[in-house]
Amino acid sequence: MRTHTAMSIAGRPIGNGHPPLMVAELSANHDGSLERALAIVDAAAEAGADAVKFQTYRPDTMTLDVDRPEFLISEGRWAGESLYQLYERAHTPWEWHEALFRRARERGLLAFSSPFDATAVDFLEGLDCPAYKIASFEAVDLDLIRRVAATGKPVILSTGMASVEEITTAVATAREAGCQDLALLHCVSAYPAEPAEYNLRTLPDLARRFSVAAGLSDHTRDNTTAIAAVALGATIVEKHFTLDRAGGGPDDDFSLEPPELAALCRDAWTAWQALGEVSYDRSTSEQGSAIFRRSLYFVADVAAGETISEEHIRAIRPGYGAPPAERPAFLGRRARQAISRGTPASWELVE
Repeated sequence: MRTHTAMSIAGRPIGNGHPPLMVAELSANHDGSLERALAIVDAAAEAGADAVKFQTYRPDTMTLDVDRPEFLISEGRWAGESLYQLYERAHTPWEWHEALFRRARERGLLAFSSPFDATAVDFLEGLDCPAYKIASFEAVDLDLIRRVAATGKPVILSTGMASVEEITTAVATAREAGCQDLALLHCVSAYPAEPAEYNLRTLPDLARRFSVAAGLSDHTRDNTTAIAAVALGATIVEKHFTLDRAGGGPDDDFSLEPPELAALCRDAWTAWQALGEVSYDRSTSEQGSAIFRRSLYFVADVAAGETISEEHIRAIRPGYGAPPAERPAFLGRRARQAISRGTPASWELVE
């Protein structure tokens, strides 16, 4: 089984030699409206995203509709709801998926999803989903990982909450089940997450340790963490996306709005371009600036046959003369001809 740090989704290459794949996560930000969901897809395309991601589950595939205490959310942003109520409100109806995938493709976006059980994988296969995302909470669901890997499609797995041992097991499970294109997203599974919790130096270690493309699933409220991740080699960046952060949906208030996503896509591209490669060569834009470096000039008139002294020659701007380091070699030589003040130093002028 081959392992590598480059992959592709539907022909779009992903890896260190390519711009990061910018993924807008719809999550629950449709707020129960297909029209709003379609508008989010449109806005993601207009902001410059490369892909949109959905979540494919039903409340009954996630939990039970019971009132036992452990099924009730007692704290945090969703306190007061039962798990079933939350997933009922947040899920993307399966009958919307075809329209959402179609709209994304019409807008030139990759569209893929996070399935949460085998029935969701089967459903998404019917839509020709080009890749699958394993959500961080499902990173320990080895049966789901096997089912997704068995499709032969690329798999992106978030590592939030997972230990090194659990990530190792998940990666091995995916590989053994047939996954060849695998990416791991460094993630903090808090909503929102604080930048100080992200430990972004983990990201390049993740790529090296597991020989995969590595990226970031970012739950912070702004773009700084994501841009820093690109500088550290993130090949995929995923951010929750909404039309209106004050919309009241389950995930709205830690999601990016359209101008912020546009800024992220632009700045991530800039950060990736700035990485370049290891080079000590003079850049193209520096070529014209070289004339403003110091070089050796005659700063006093010299008569033909006169010995060059320290008073005659020194390093000044511009840069048309001999290099400053050659000044000692000029001293003590005789001028072949009369040299006027302001002449760039060259070896043709001295014996």
